[in-house]
Order: sequence, then C-alpha cells, then structure tokens
Amino acid sequence: MIAFSVNKKRADLDVDPSTPLLWVIREHLGLTGTKYGCGMAQCGACTVHIDGEAVRSCVTPVSRATGKEVTTIEGLSLDLSNPLQLAWLQEDVPQCGYCQSGQLMSAAVLLREKPKPTDEDIDEAMTGNICRCGTYPRIRRAIHRAAEMAAKGGAR
Repeated sequence: MIAFSVNKKRADLDVDPSTPLLWVIREHLGLTGTKYGCGMAQCGACTVHIDGEAVRSCVTPVSRATGKEVTTIEGLSLDLSNPLQLAWLQEDVPQCGYCQSGQLMSAAVLLREKPKPTDEDIDEAMTGNICRCGTYPRIRRAIHRAAEMAAKGGAR
C-alpha cells in the first residue's frame, strides 16, 4: 500500500512502488491534467510538486510520494484564481496547451522561491519545459504579470 496526499486529499493505493507517479496520478486517480510528454524527464509536461518541489512525474516512482503532499495542476487552485492561472489566460499563453500544466507547475515553484523574478531567473527556471508551439515570450510575460498580481495581493 502506498499512502500520500494529492491536492490535499488522501490517497491509499495498492500499486507497485516503482510505478511512475505520472501513471498513478492519471490512471489510478483520474487526474488527467498532468501530461505524458517524453517519458525521460526532458520536456517538463509531467511536472508536479512533491512537498513543494517540482518533479518530473514520468520518472519519479510513486514510492517517493509516500507520506508526502503531491500537487498537480488541478490542485494549483480550484477556481482558476491562482495569479499564474489568471496571468496565463490574460497573456493568452496556451496555443495547443499540451505543455501548459507542466509550465504552470514549474512557474509556481519559481514564484514561490523568487517572488520578483528577472527575465534571466525565468529563463533559467523554465529551461527544462519545452513548448513545441514556441510561446516562450508569452510565458515570460505571464510569469511577470503573475508576480505583479501576487505582490498586490491578487487572487490565490
């Protein structure tokens, strides 16, 4: 039995401890916002948080989540009120949308660690997230906008 919390809800699952967290999230918990991209931790589409740390769930064994809090894109906010989600929409970031959950989850860690990131901070933090549509300038603008919203006490 593997026990952990996902988006603040307890999960007790009888799965092989070596099963990638991504497949447990998608197939066993039905949370399909986290995407499978490359399966090698190279593209970032599968990024989730374990106790606040961004991890690539496609290569993370579910056993690593035991006793911890996992946050998926569905847990970032229940009503799209997170400044990142609002800024993403306002900047019209998504094109195909496939990479966006991973992008948002990586950006959330960045803003927690650096509430006022520079362009260089953003570029460094987001380097491991690939967007095939090339929306990088909009992603950068959205992260700056979200930082401004959060600084002004924007929605969370």
